[in-house]
Amino acid sequence: MKRIGLIINPVAGIGGKVGLKGSDGEATVQKALALGAKRESGAKALTALLTIKASVPDVEVYTCGGEMGAAVCARAGLKTVVIDPGQLESAQVGAAGNKKPAASTSTAVAGSTSAADTIRAARELLQYNLALLLFAGGDGTARNILDAVGSEVLVLGIPAGCKIHSGVYALNPRDAGLLAVKVLEKRIVADKQAEVMDIDETLFRQNIVQAKLYGYLKIPDDSAFMQVRKSGAAVAEGDAVAAGAAYLAETMEPDTLYIIGTGSTTAAVMQELGLPNTLLGVDLVYNRKVLASDCTEKEILTFLAKYPKAKIIATVIGGQGYVFGRGNQQLSAAVLKIVGKENIKLIATKQKLAGLPQKRLYVDTGDDAVNKLLSGYIRVVVGYQYEVLMTIGC
Repeated sequence: MKRIGLIINPVAGIGGKVGLKGSDGEATVQKALALGAKRESGAKALTALLTIKASVPDVEVYTCGGEMGAAVCARAGLKTVVIDPGQLESAQVGAAGNKKPAASTSTAVAGSTSAADTIRAARELLQYNLALLLFAGGDGTARNILDAVGSEVLVLGIPAGCKIHSGVYALNPRDAGLLAVKVLEKRIVADKQAEVMDIDETLFRQNIVQAKLYGYLKIPDDSAFMQVRKSGAAVAEGDAVAAGAAYLAETMEPDTLYIIGTGSTTAAVMQELGLPNTLLGVDLVYNRKVLASDCTEKEILTFLAKYPKAKIIATVIGGQGYVFGRGNQQLSAAVLKIVGKENIKLIATKQKLAGLPQKRLYVDTGDDAVNKLLSGYIRVVVGYQYEVLMTIGC
């Protein structure tokens, strides 16, 4: 029997679209929900599971109750064994062929989940001789998995968080499924160690990025399907960034809403305009004046309804190549669909682009149609009046 484990962090990424720059902590989750945020990690896990089922329909998934796994497995129609990280026990086989736990007080089943639930579940899953442990989340979830299993089992992350600096995640949920299939079919037998990064969310919300190495997890050795650890910008790239920012600032069109994405590279455009900037948030500019700062997805959509002519200025995540879907979830599929690919302006440096492992860019918006809409060729400003052509994949 082909067995995999599955753990979903139901609130992973919940703070992204509402501009909270993370999801760690119950207070952050509650604030995100109050702002209208929706849980999306389950849908991303479902994409991976359906991909697995298409090739390995007899796979058996060992997972937790409710939103931590069982609900999504039921939607995928997969054979499921439900374990209870609260009581660490399984019960009888249900009518649908799923093994279900006895009545439980575990928060994982009750609906409110915690890091402790993830850790307990991962430790429980160690006993089932799994080919692979899948988990959906972000950097915080990866740290929980590392705390629980160390390097005892092969793991693979389904990207669902706000910040994904760690190198243990697949490029997107579909690729997570494809890579899991390769493991189950024993087309990948080698493994390697990949970095789990520790990001200080409190500092992150103050526009300070402080990341340190937390440890290593064992992942399948297939670089074509895996994202790499995020890298920082080199000091020597500053002049090139300033030149590209000056070019974009000079060519900004009047009576156009400019949606300025996250990051220090796009911050250089705001600096060139002499405007205040939210380093890790999204700002809106119209006729060289700031209309709104640190906007949520909902706020951006409201402004787009008022200003039909709009453009996005965004950058590329160093080392990974992501343009959308990592750290800028406010620029959602709904926003991108309205603005259109032809109105996206990208800025990066030649050094950053040359340092991308696959020499291409990526998008992971959570919407396959929008991902395909954005795929293909796109121009990237790399200096003053200097652009290069890059390929976007999904």
